[in-house]
Amino acid sequence: MNRVLFCLIPSLILGLAACQRSTPNPAADSHEAAAPATTPPKKSLPKIVAFGDSLTAGYGLPEQASYPWLLQNKLDAAGYHYEVVNAGVSGDTSAGGVRRVDWALENGEVKVVILELGANDLLRGQSIAAMKQNLAQIIETVKSRGAVVLLAGMEAPTNSGGDYRRAVHEAFHSLAQEHNVALIPFFLDKVAGIESLNQADGIHPNLEGTRIVTDTVFRSLVPLLEKNAAS
Repeated sequence: MNRVLFCLIPSLILGLAACQRSTPNPAADSHEAAAPATTPPKKSLPKIVAFGDSLTAGYGLPEQASYPWLLQNKLDAAGYHYEVVNAGVSGDTSAGGVRRVDWALENGEVKVVILELGANDLLRGQSIAAMKQNLAQIIETVKSRGAVVLLAGMEAPTNSGGDYRRAVHEAFHSLAQEHNVALIPFFLDKVAGIESLNQADGIHPNLEGTRIVTDTVFRSLVPLLEKNAAS
């Protein structure tokens, strides 16, 4: 991973915390706060649930500029008939995700869950093992409901030490292998650390950066949709 990317990671973790502080009722503290960032899902199309924190919710952007919204546009243009549900909650953690995942799966026929959580766990100093256990529980809950998971990888701050960074990196890769799910190696690939692709806080992607994130997700998502269509 390049040097510029690692310079961004500490700011990313701190920024996600700031999102949590700016959210009056984070999902980690209240089940009632775990509401989707977009309009309620329709009942007619199979669902792709974007399940994450502020990076999924589209912090600092209009709803139409969030990655789930842009992903919907790409899927429509490519002829895939799914509805993308934005279930991102700013400040959420893997533990918060465990508490609200059942609710997120209740909205119609969910086929895929894009799981983007973990950065706020690192900020809070939660153990990697605890984060991994929570993510594993979310994955198995999703699978038990007949949906598949696309796991979004995260990275630890560069000032946390080499061993810790490697352990965080390995946690996401091992989760994907152990639970047989697809992995996006780094959710913010080609965006993190690039000033022109991020908002003024230097943390959250701007519209152009979000387009790149959407492309990253789309590339990993399409094989899952093709496999589902063939089954």
